Amino acid sequence: MSHPDGRLTDDLDPHDRGPQDACGVFGVWAPGEEVSKLTYFGLYALQHRGQESAGIAVSDGQRIVVYKDMGLVSQVFDESALNSLRGGIAVGHCRYSTTGSPVWENAQPTFRSNDRGGGLALGHNGNLINTAELAKGVDPAELTATSDTEVLTALLAAHDDHRVEDAAAELLPRVKGAFSLVFMDEHTLYGARDPQGIRPLVLGRLESGWVLASETAALDIVGATFIREIEPGELIAVDASGLRSRRFAPAKPKGCLFEYVYLARPDTTIAGRGVHATRVEVGRRLARQSPAEADLVIPVPESGTPAAIGYAEASGIPYAQGLVKNSYVGRTFIQPSQTIRQLGIRLKLNPLRDIIGGKRLVVVDDSIVRGNTQRSLVRMLREAGAAEVHVRISSPPVMWPCFYGIDFATKAELIAGNLGHDEIRASIGADSLAYVALDQLVEATTIPSDRLCRACFDGVYPIEVPDSERGKFLLEEAEPHRPDPDGVARLAGGVGAADALSRP
Repeated sequence: MSHPDGRLTDDLDPHDRGPQDACGVFGVWAPGEEVSKLTYFGLYALQHRGQESAGIAVSDGQRIVVYKDMGLVSQVFDESALNSLRGGIAVGHCRYSTTGSPVWENAQPTFRSNDRGGGLALGHNGNLINTAELAKGVDPAELTATSDTEVLTALLAAHDDHRVEDAAAELLPRVKGAFSLVFMDEHTLYGARDPQGIRPLVLGRLESGWVLASETAALDIVGATFIREIEPGELIAVDASGLRSRRFAPAKPKGCLFEYVYLARPDTTIAGRGVHATRVEVGRRLARQSPAEADLVIPVPESGTPAAIGYAEASGIPYAQGLVKNSYVGRTFIQPSQTIRQLGIRLKLNPLRDIIGGKRLVVVDDSIVRGNTQRSLVRMLREAGAAEVHVRISSPPVMWPCFYGIDFATKAELIAGNLGHDEIRASIGADSLAYVALDQLVEATTIPSDRLCRACFDGVYPIEVPDSERGKFLLEEAEPHRPDPDGVARLAGGVGAADALSRP
């Protein structure tokens, strides 16, 4: 499968989605710079982490203004919108919903004013597992959205007798689950990461300021120098006095293993090691563990490419590009009719027949969720003349759902949670099927096994999840909302901000 920014989804037809990413967060403190544009480009680099909505909040020292809408970063913002967001501090967010429906009200950053005349804007990557409990501390009439982020923002803004920094240090130890936060008041940028450090958050240095981001790739695009990762259980603040750090909880590191498999960009660095290098090494290990008699190794682009390179290198089998990807298929497009579907529509991939015809293929992909992608892919390759198709997967079987910020299918939908290995191979129509072993994947990351969350592969959850918290729409009493089709970009925030602004 792959991302809606061009990497394959859970079928050759992107309507059948695979695991959707967490979210992307970005924050910058840089008075005198065009922080809205820095944030725009930072979010652009993080677009793969969330494609439902995007938003930017900016403070000029007097008020905070938030501009957000449904859609991709490039659809939500234009030059005029960015030029209207002036100030020296900004936080940005690109969202895929894991709690709350994909509607404008749940788009981020969220904003909340307080009785002191100030405001707070917050962006969240992750998913909380005690949202219902936290929500008891908020008057339901004050909640304008149905996300865990809205609850967090309301609780932080409610501490009118505290500085935001002190309010966060008091609140965050009570928050359970995965959270990497960027938030701000009129004068200060804040960042925080849950005690397990499940979702990533990094710190970068600009010549004239500081940057927080989900991935180092976002630092690169704005010219920031990587300084370090925010530690699990750490709260940082940046203002005119400089950068300061405090710990709100002991660190119990459990970084997400699936970041290495699929979520992070290949040009991102995690724990000092490039994601691309890790994925190539996984491919090498997969080749040694599960060899195949074949003529070519081909990747499922783009997320299968690094592992396919490693597999070819270790096996000695030539590497080739056997599939051509259409990079311009996004999340929204004309729905194909059933007739067109039956004709075998290939919206994302098409085989190079002169490359694969008559060849025995090793096809390397990053993961199998429902199996629809691989089933369609194997059929397509055989129709194009492949003699044999041996599927190799650069992660173990995905058998358990994630409750920490990745919207995996339910266990009932996961093919590996319901079928045995031979049944899956028969279901997708492959001549052979092999996954990399969990211990081999872990070793390729160079991170100790006990410092990684592997729950989607082994069912061992580092934070216990109550049954009452296992619903995406747990804060919604009625049917999930649907996005407003009017396409109105809304501007909200401090004094003087408009309620709505139509995009030209």
